[in-house]
Amino acid sequence: MTTEEQGPESGPDSEAKRPAPITAPKGRRAPDAPTVEAALTPSGEALAALLPDVLAPFELEIGADIDEVVCRVAPEHVAEVCAALKSDTRTFMKYLRLITVVDYEENDQEFEVVYHLYSLEHQHKMVLKARVPAADPALPTVTTVWRGADWYEREMHDLFGVVFSGHPNLVTLILPDGFEGYPGRKSYPLHDYDEW
Repeated sequence: MTTEEQGPESGPDSEAKRPAPITAPKGRRAPDAPTVEAALTPSGEALAALLPDVLAPFELEIGADIDEVVCRVAPEHVAEVCAALKSDTRTFMKYLRLITVVDYEENDQEFEVVYHLYSLEHQHKMVLKARVPAADPALPTVTTVWRGADWYEREMHDLFGVVFSGHPNLVTLILPDGFEGYPGRKSYPLHDYDEW
């Protein structure tokens, strides 16, 4: 291919014009890694302002992380809070984007179950968090609120051992039958495995 066929960004001098490739960090993030200041959009600020009223019956903590509203709630109230967020016309969190679990077992003996929510009507996004003890990680299912929570909860049960009480069919989703342990946990010995 000639220089003309390669286009204006190609050729011997093109390396200087290209941005440097992004490389993935090696190992875990250092504890002193820089943090990003929370910067909510006007929509996010509006959501944060109305949440205390929408969720008045519940004891909760409202804050922000990067560009999302973050609400912390007691695990026993998760399903009720989710139902309120979905049904209230001011929030209409009808879309459950994802459920994840963060492992704080090493330092706090806890897991944090994280619900990523979105309102298509209001263009609001938020995160709902609940801490559960690592020794007995359990909280109510939200499949009664969003049917799509089914697979998310089953996956988090497979990987972390979180029990979603009231789930209609909390059976293995991604791990083979008979798999022992919870490979999502930091304490799981990933170096001790056999090829299948």
